[in-house]
Amino acid sequence: MTTRLLLIADTHVPKRARHLPEAVRRAASEVDLVVHAGDWVTVAVLDELSGLAPVLGVWGNNDGADLRTRLPEVARAEVEGLRLAVVHETGAAAGREGRMDAAFPDVDLLIFGHSHIPWDTTTAAGMRLLNPGSPTDRRRQPACTMMMLTLADGAVREATFVEVARG
Repeated sequence: MTTRLLLIADTHVPKRARHLPEAVRRAASEVDLVVHAGDWVTVAVLDELSGLAPVLGVWGNNDGADLRTRLPEVARAEVEGLRLAVVHETGAAAGREGRMDAAFPDVDLLIFGHSHIPWDTTTAAGMRLLNPGSPTDRRRQPACTMMMLTLADGAVREATFVEVARG
């Protein structure tokens, strides 16, 4: 079996965008699972995405009590034989792989946000670290981004960053 995931983080609605970009809504309606790595800002985004697909998400540093009561700080799931964890912050880029191996020794795939910087690396222990960037606030990046992921038979079969037009 194959499972398709949409990875997003740092949507910051309505602070960085008035609403989710159409590309995000369209992608969410076409996948088996949406993974959001925090900084939703408004619970309306959680409700909107939950109406399009199952959601696995965590709260971020910009999320208030309304989101923190509905979401954990760290989320975990097993999908297609892979042990996933989702967290908002992982700290500085320098030394990230080693810190995450120590913090999540039982995880195959860690999805994180906070930096708005697209990231795809594999740690010394073999854990894949993914940050989809932000679909609404590119900061110093060339484009807003999200990530599409395909899992099958206990492996990541495809991981693709997708540029998102904010308009």
